[in-house]
Amino acid sequence: MNQNNLPKHISIIMDGNGRWAKIRGLKRTDGHKKGANKVREITEHCAKIGIKYLTLYAFSTENWSRPKLEVDFLIKLLNKYLKEEIKTLQKNNIKFRVIGDMSKFSKKLQETINQTIEQTKSNTGLTQILALNYGSQDEILRAMQKMKDNNLEISKENLEQNLDTQDVPYVDMMIRTSGEMRLSNFLLWQCAYAEFFFTQTLWPDFSDQELELMIDQYQNRERRFGGI
Repeated sequence: MNQNNLPKHISIIMDGNGRWAKIRGLKRTDGHKKGANKVREITEHCAKIGIKYLTLYAFSTENWSRPKLEVDFLIKLLNKYLKEEIKTLQKNNIKFRVIGDMSKFSKKLQETINQTIEQTKSNTGLTQILALNYGSQDEILRAMQKMKDNNLEISKENLEQNLDTQDVPYVDMMIRTSGEMRLSNFLLWQCAYAEFFFTQTLWPDFSDQELELMIDQYQNRERRFGGI
């Protein structure tokens, strides 16, 4: 792995928790627990090897349509994860950030999110970005509304400054686990020139080694950004 040609921004659609559990005769919630542990592992490894931004699709605007018991569990798991991970984030000099519409979450969860952001704001290593109640179409519409409210000219620069990812570089590597081959409304604008990687591996089984193999492949691709 060439340290001089690392992707600056990796994004991951963490798919396959439910299938991982089903294969093993477990409850879907067991798969989500295992998936949360994998978030810690992959985040720590990205920080270790020098990745600057890691964006993880944790809860989409469409996930509210899942059974209420599963949604409630995911929200509780997220709250628990954030409270437990603050030590990991601090130990690894990781800054925490979120994208998405937080207004639909409980005040308790919003407080936990804001506390995690505040406590890690001075960290200078990897920035871990969780996409929570996030949908790219929703993000773009909210950005356009902000532009309208502030009487801003419609331009690429103004739109980007009103997206949730303002000041975050475009995605270099987009990874999706579990064999699905679609973006599912994730970072549509930011992935304009991303290199895509799809794997049959279910998220709980995704490993540091597989990530590094993908980075090796990334480093051997020619990125022309529309040029020759």
